[in-house]
Amino acid sequence: MNDPLTRRSFLGASAAVSAGAARAWQPSGKRLRIGVVGGGFGSSFQWHLHPDCTVAAVCDIRPDRLQRLQEVYRCPNPYRSFREFLKHKEMDAVAVFTPAPLHAWMDVESLKSGRHVISAVPAAMTEEDLVRILDTVKSTGLKYMMAETSYYRPEIMTCREWARRGDFGTIFYSEAEYHHEGLIPLMFDERGFPTWRHGLPPMHYPTHSTGMVVPVTGERLVEVQAIGWGDKHEILQTNQYANPFWNTTGFFKTSGGHSSRISVFWHVAAGGTERGHFYGDRLSYIMERPEGSPNAVVRISKDGKTVLDENGYPQGQVRIERYTQPDHFEKLPPPLRIKSGHGNSHSFLTHEFVSAVLEDRHPAVNIWEAIAYTLPGIVAHRSALKGGEVMRIPDYGRTPA
Repeated sequence: MNDPLTRRSFLGASAAVSAGAARAWQPSGKRLRIGVVGGGFGSSFQWHLHPDCTVAAVCDIRPDRLQRLQEVYRCPNPYRSFREFLKHKEMDAVAVFTPAPLHAWMDVESLKSGRHVISAVPAAMTEEDLVRILDTVKSTGLKYMMAETSYYRPEIMTCREWARRGDFGTIFYSEAEYHHEGLIPLMFDERGFPTWRHGLPPMHYPTHSTGMVVPVTGERLVEVQAIGWGDKHEILQTNQYANPFWNTTGFFKTSGGHSSRISVFWHVAAGGTERGHFYGDRLSYIMERPEGSPNAVVRISKDGKTVLDENGYPQGQVRIERYTQPDHFEKLPPPLRIKSGHGNSHSFLTHEFVSAVLEDRHPAVNIWEAIAYTLPGIVAHRSALKGGEVMRIPDYGRTPA
């Protein structure tokens, strides 16, 4: 940590005050009783390790995954039926980690049953379902959180803190990309039947990218022109979404009048990655690439020297420095300071949801933010289907004060 920016950012983290960002943990004296639905991804969180949380019930239609949930969370109350699960009385909140097309329905049903909800991404597959969740949150007064892992990747936590302090200056351009070659095996179950991932439009799963750009810039994505690519593979001709694309790139305008490029690729000759970078007029941050380049900070040099390029033109100097990324574990209760999935984000998501409910506040990635991360991808897919037509993205507002 010899870089002064690294040291200053690390020490300054404890002073940040935004929701879920750097609040020092203190025991609450309360306890959240949560139920977990979905024994695949849903078994990879740390509800049982949080000092203020107990797993009250678990649910999955598959016996093997139900058993996994019971074993991981040490829970004696298993359910095969979601409706029976919702009848469990001693349960304050529901964690929905089921296939994506089920999220909106299960979220709404859980909220209507009087439970707070945390849901895997994406929040919903359509704009109409996003609005249904929003309306239900408003009518019930309960808390909703989308478990977007990118928000709590350590690089993005750092960039959010720097942006809040003004270290970037103006972020006039941002990029984020989610590349995931090799998904075809997940598009079929063990019987060979198509799963919900079979032909999934790339931009219907945008939040690992938008969940970097929107919270760091603090701006909404308000307009998009998107281009998709596919090769007429049989999956692209037979899927339930009528989706012809493996890959889609969206070129976005932000509410601040700036630009952002977001790409989601299912079929690409490149390393798998979830990464972003942010270009400012004072500082830029470039996340490491799977091909080997490290996290880097770039600043304009202040030494005043004139440099000529190979053609004899004056060229501004910049300093490019490898950045030693802190893990931010000091912001978590001690039992949660462990390695977890998606860049150690799972324990942060666990802590933020538990804390938000017990503190009676909206979580950091609440329904308004979830819409701001999810809807731009839905509109981008519409744009790509129309050959790159420029489309406006509706704004459903921000977190109420």
